[in-house]
Amino acid sequence: MPETQESSSLRDRDPMFDREKEKYERPIVSREYILSYLESTGQPSTLEDIIADLEVSEEDQEALRRRLRAMERDGQLVRNRRGAYGIVEAMELVRGTVSAHPDGFGFLIPEGGGKDLFLSPREMRKVFHGDMVLGRAVGEDRRGRIEGAIVRILERALKQVVGRYYAEGGVRYVVPEDRRTPQEFAVVEGGELAPVHGQIVTLEITQYPDGRNMPQGRVVEILGEHMAPGMEVEIAIRNYGLPHQWPDEVLAEISHFSETVPEAIKVGRRDLRALPLVTIDGADAKDFDDAVYAEEIEDGFRLIVAIADVATYVRPDSALDKEATTRGNSVYFPRRVIP
Repeated sequence: MPETQESSSLRDRDPMFDREKEKYERPIVSREYILSYLESTGQPSTLEDIIADLEVSEEDQEALRRRLRAMERDGQLVRNRRGAYGIVEAMELVRGTVSAHPDGFGFLIPEGGGKDLFLSPREMRKVFHGDMVLGRAVGEDRRGRIEGAIVRILERALKQVVGRYYAEGGVRYVVPEDRRTPQEFAVVEGGELAPVHGQIVTLEITQYPDGRNMPQGRVVEILGEHMAPGMEVEIAIRNYGLPHQWPDEVLAEISHFSETVPEAIKVGRRDLRALPLVTIDGADAKDFDDAVYAEEIEDGFRLIVAIADVATYVRPDSALDKEATTRGNSVYFPRRVIP
C-alpha cells in the first residue's frame, strides 16, 4: 500500500510512527505522541481539539477514539466533566491499588511509590480490596493522614466472592467471609442453584457498588454448611483465587499418560526399578517422587538417591506446561494439597 501524503506527514511528527506502522496497516497517532501533545498544551483537550491539532483524518478518527479510551482504561489519561482529556500526573491524580482494612476504611497505595492516601468508609463503599483506581488527595483528617477520593476505577480485582447466604423476609443476600470485603451482596435471580439459608456459596458479581447502591451477584456454587469439616479450606481457596480445578485441555492431555514408562523415555537412562528402593515420603503422601537405596560394599556403603524426573512429562508450551506456569507451586492445607 503506497504511503500517502498524510501518513508521510505523520511520520515526520510522530516519533513512534515506524512502530505503529509495523502493528497497523494504517498507522494512527501513538500514545507517546498524544501524551507529548497534551503535555505541551498544559491543559485538558477535547476530542475535537486533538483531532484538529494532530491533523487526524476523518477515516482515522474512530481509531483515535478507541486509543483514547484504551489510554483511559490503562490510567494514562483521565476525562473531566466537560469531556476533555488530560494527563493523569498533570491533573494531580494518583494511580494505585486499594488496600482494604477489616474495619471498613482503606488506603490507596500509589503505584509509583509515595505516601498512601487514606480512604474513608464512605469512599470504600465504591471499591473492593485489590482494585486498581485513580484517586486524588482532598485534604487531611484529624489524625494528619492525607485523605483520598476515588476518581475512577481502572480494573476490578474481584470477579467472585465467597460468603454466607441469607434469606430473610423475602430478601436474599450474601455476607462475604473475607473481612476485607465488608459489603453485603444482593442475590439476583438466575441459574438453577437454590441455596439454603446459612450455607456458604460462591457469588459471581453482576453489579459493582457505586457508593449508593449495594453490589449484586448470582450464586454459581454451593459449598455447603457453614461449619462443615474442611469448609475453611474451601473458603481460603476461593478467597485467594487459587486455581484448584484442572482445565479440560489439561485433563485431555494427561489422559494419554499410562502407569508404565514409555520405551522412548528409557533411552539414555539407567533403569533402577529392580532395586528395592525405599520412598522418603510417608504412606499418606499425595505423590512419591524421591527414594533411596543403600548397600554395603567393600570399603563402606553405596547410596543411591532416586529423584523422579516428572518434567519429562511436561512438554514446553503444552496445556500442562501453561497450567504449571499459572500455578507456580503447590499449596498445602491440612489433609489437602493443591498441586
